[in-house]
Amino acid sequence: MESVVIDKTFWQNKSVLITGHTGFKGSWLSLWLTQLGAKVTGYALAPNTTPSIYEALELGTIINSAMADISDLSMLSELVNQTQPDVVFHLAAQSLVKPSYLDPVGTYQTNVMGTVNLLEAVRHCPSVQAVVVVTSDKCYENHEWSWPYRENDRLGGHDPYSNSKGCAELVTSAYRQSFFMDNKTAIASARAGNVIGGGDWSEYRLIPDLIKANQTGHSLEIRHPRAIRPWQHVLEPLSGYLLLAQHMVERGAEVADAWNFGPAMEDTKPVDYIVEFAQQRWPSLDWFAPQHNEHHEASILMLDCSKARQQLHWQPVWHIDDALSLTFDWYDAFYSGKPMREISLQQIQQFVQASKRAR
Repeated sequence: MESVVIDKTFWQNKSVLITGHTGFKGSWLSLWLTQLGAKVTGYALAPNTTPSIYEALELGTIINSAMADISDLSMLSELVNQTQPDVVFHLAAQSLVKPSYLDPVGTYQTNVMGTVNLLEAVRHCPSVQAVVVVTSDKCYENHEWSWPYRENDRLGGHDPYSNSKGCAELVTSAYRQSFFMDNKTAIASARAGNVIGGGDWSEYRLIPDLIKANQTGHSLEIRHPRAIRPWQHVLEPLSGYLLLAQHMVERGAEVADAWNFGPAMEDTKPVDYIVEFAQQRWPSLDWFAPQHNEHHEASILMLDCSKARQQLHWQPVWHIDDALSLTFDWYDAFYSGKPMREISLQQIQQFVQASKRAR
C-alpha cells in the first residue's frame, strides 16, 4: 500500500484558509502549507500561551494573518470573500476538557457555533472546493471499550468539550446534506487522536506539563497515569488533513465524509508510558498522581483508521518513541535558542522522507 503522498504541485499557489492558525496544530499546518507553496491566510484569536509556537515560528512574517473571533460571522465572511480560498481547514476551537467544565457556554459557542459560522461563510463563497472540519477522537460516545472506534460509531461525549465536538460533527453533516450536495464544494470532518509535538504550551496537557516540570524542577501531577490514549506526532494527522483535502478536490462527494486519523494500535499507550519515556531523557523529572480527580475523563480511547488506510492510502509514519524523541528534541532546541522555523521545517522534511520510505 502507498503511504502518505503530499503532492507539492497540487498545493503550489493554492489559496488556503486556516482557522485557528495561531494554535499548536494550526501553526504547524500553516508552516507546512507555506513550505508546499500555498498562499496561506489564517483567522484566529491571538496566541493564548507564552511562549507560543505561532511566535516561535514567526508565522506572521510569511502568511496573511487575521486576528479575530470565530464567533464573528460578519468578519469571517468578509475575510472568506476577500481571500477566495480554494481549500479551508477549520481548526479554531476551545480544545481542552478541563476548561470546558469551567466555561461550557464559551466552549459550545466556539466549537459548535464557530463551525456553523465557518460553513455559513463558505456556502456563500463559490471558490471553495474543499473544507476539512477538524473535530476530535473524543466526539464518540465513549463506552470504555477495549476496541477502537470507527467513523460510523455513535457520537456523544461526556464532558462539554467532547460533546461539543460531537455536535460539530452533526453540524458538519447537516450542512453537507443541506447546502453542499451539488458537488462543487466537498465537506469532510477529521477526527485525530492525542496529538504531541514541539510547540504546545497549552494548560492541562501532558507534554506541556512535562516540559514545564522539567524547566522548573517542580513535581508533575498526573491525573490518570493508566489512561490509554492514541498518541501521535502532530505531523501525522496534519498529513491526513492535507491528503484528505487533495482527494476531496479530485474526487468530490466520494470522500466527503468523516475520517479517523490515529496511530498504529501498538502505539496506543497509557499516560505513564509517556512519563517514563521522558524520565529516561530527564532523570530528575518527578511526578505523582492525586488521590481524587474532580472531573470525569475517559480511561481508554482508541481509533480505527482502516477507512483512511483503504480509501485515502494514508497510514501512520512515526512510532510513538520516534514521535516522543522528536518532540523533546524540538523543546530542547527552543530552550537552547535555536531558530525554530528552521528546526520545524527540518522535522517536516524528516517526516516526508520517512513517509516515502514507508511506501
